[in-house]
Amino acid sequence: MFDEVERYAIAKLLPDGYPRSIGRDVRLDNGESLRIRPIRPDDEPRLVALYDRLSRLTAYQRFFAVKRRLPTEWVHNFANVDYRSRLALVAERETVAGIEVVGVGRYEPTEHETTGEVAFVLEDGYQGRGLGVVLLDEVLNAGIERGLTRFRAYVLAENHRMLRLLARHTRIIERKIEQGEVAVLFEPR
Repeated sequence: MFDEVERYAIAKLLPDGYPRSIGRDVRLDNGESLRIRPIRPDDEPRLVALYDRLSRLTAYQRFFAVKRRLPTEWVHNFANVDYRSRLALVAERETVAGIEVVGVGRYEPTEHETTGEVAFVLEDGYQGRGLGVVLLDEVLNAGIERGLTRFRAYVLAENHRMLRLLARHTRIIERKIEQGEVAVLFEPR
């Protein structure tokens, strides 16, 4: 249990607008426990480490390109959000070396005030274990709490796993395929 001084010190480290109400522990299909929480600026090195652990295929499916390293400005942008129009959630686990981010789900603003663009990436070993569904639900719920009613995702046509996830767990309003990319407009179920 934290005393008053410790709680104050922890609160001072959190960025303005940090939504403390978002976050929970989850148990995956294999019994492993992870923590879902909003991203923080101090997650920048953990995002770099996550990217470095992704397979080339997973990196390509998320970023539509493979880079040796994530550009510094991308990392900074990804980890620094306003928690309203831009929000990201991380899935983390404790290791002997410290906290490790194994997945990220986010939404960004679009040209439509009530539509957010979502994106997700999971470390390869965490795909197919239930984490994608959890992150999808958490990101959509956070978006709804902040006034979003619809969401859009741009998914490579070959990324069948992500397309199936959206088809099973959301209500698809529109799908457009252009040059190997699927634009999916959807609502939560």
